[in-house]
Amino acid sequence: MSNLADILGKIPTYSEELGLDLTKEEDRFLWFLASILFAKRISARIAINTFKVFIKRGLTTPQRFIEAGWDVLVDVLDEGGYVRYDFSTASNLLEIMSKLVNEYGGKVDNIHGKALDYKDLERRLLEFKGVGPVAINIFLRELRGIWIKAKPKISDKELTVARRIGLKENIEHYESRLVRIYIEYCKRGRCIVCPIAKYCEMS
Repeated sequence: MSNLADILGKIPTYSEELGLDLTKEEDRFLWFLASILFAKRISARIAINTFKVFIKRGLTTPQRFIEAGWDVLVDVLDEGGYVRYDFSTASNLLEIMSKLVNEYGGKVDNIHGKALDYKDLERRLLEFKGVGPVAINIFLRELRGIWIKAKPKISDKELTVARRIGLKENIEHYESRLVRIYIEYCKRGRCIVCPIAKYCEMS
């Protein structure tokens, strides 16, 4: 199992691929943004491209989103390839950033700070326009161990991969990587090129 652990450890999470350090408050906000983008029924590549355009345009704080306005956000989403959801996502992002500023002082960490427990944390996140259970799970699973109230339910995706490779312990430690394997390999039938194929009962 040590070889499997080594391989899993080398698979980057999406936040790592984006160059984010989730021990930093500013990067936790950016991961919140990225999680919202990833949650739509759109490819991870488009979500990543769009996130990078936001960074390129300097949209890295809630205040800058509000100052930019709806038309600029739509333009950024279109440039990133997020065309299918550009109007609705731009509207949602403006409402999200306004709520973050007005109720949490513009700091995503204050959501965690004000939450009474993990259930209250998830309830507060659900109050943001367009942020549903999928976005919350994406956001919180990579904050497990960083935010003490980040305790998202383990998804069927990671449980499926864990079962197929015989991983019975420490599943939570690898959950973001297991989900990525499911999305990019299992779901697409790309078993032959999967980095953990030799450990999988489906291979």
